[in-house]
Amino acid sequence: MTSQNIPVVDLGDWHEGGAARARFVKQVGESLADIGFFAVKNHGIPDSLMTTAYDVAKQFFHLPTDVKQRYHYPEKKGQRGYTGMGKEHAKDAQAADLKEFWQLGRPNTHHPLYGDNLTAEEVPTFGPTFGQLYEQLDALGGVLLRAAAVYIDEPVDRFADMAKDGDTIVRVLYYPPVGGGVPAGAVRSAAHEDINLITLLSGATAEGLELLRRDGSWMPVHTGFDTIVVDSGDMLQNVTNGLYKSTTHRVVNPRDSASERFSIPCFIHPHLDVDLTPLPSCVARTGGTQKYPSITAGAYLEQRLREIGLG
Repeated sequence: MTSQNIPVVDLGDWHEGGAARARFVKQVGESLADIGFFAVKNHGIPDSLMTTAYDVAKQFFHLPTDVKQRYHYPEKKGQRGYTGMGKEHAKDAQAADLKEFWQLGRPNTHHPLYGDNLTAEEVPTFGPTFGQLYEQLDALGGVLLRAAAVYIDEPVDRFADMAKDGDTIVRVLYYPPVGGGVPAGAVRSAAHEDINLITLLSGATAEGLELLRRDGSWMPVHTGFDTIVVDSGDMLQNVTNGLYKSTTHRVVNPRDSASERFSIPCFIHPHLDVDLTPLPSCVARTGGTQKYPSITAGAYLEQRLREIGLG
């Protein structure tokens, strides 16, 4: 097992309550305010579910490209179904990321903009497996958002209510082997910050994730199945007036040209109509001046989707 080099919290502390819960809240809050990253152990996501999810992902992404393309609908802006290689790029990046992905929203829910979830008919277990994983990650995200609110003396459900039955998405990512003919400067995922409130990265089949430290150096982050890596996104940074940091991170290319990588992040998103105006308490804690815009989550998301090539 590779050791974790970012703060690690134990979900059992939250459930224990009392001093243990207070310790958990302090660790979560300090991590989000410092580097914007931490990891959760004893997170409750069964290893068997994770193993099945990655097996299902491999079955789908190893299908012929023309089969996968049947599930690509440009009007859904990458928010549902399949998005192929060369479509998405980091904000301001010149080269597209070397990845493919599938995104699904809340199970059994019709989205007003993106419609229903799609499922891969060639892989019968695809929909049930990722629907189950979605529900478990979504529930975990709610706990972490409650801890984030308690740490800054906001009502416990301040952030969790923003995301309850919200626009959270699970992204199933495939990074194919990096062979010859790669465009100059192209990497698996160029340096970026996440758009949403918080992201839960439920393991990966290979390392490669790195975060940008304040001194300008890149630090590798362990992404095995033993912990779930969590980071804060731009929306949480906005609503807390920068008290919680949205940290730049990337996925670098492997040293060899034959290895592939799968990962399954869950992006905890608020409802589209949620107001992300910085909270007065957070403005007071960060110098007394509003540093981030007054904007709804829907407008924020639409703007960023255009910036990364999906709008």
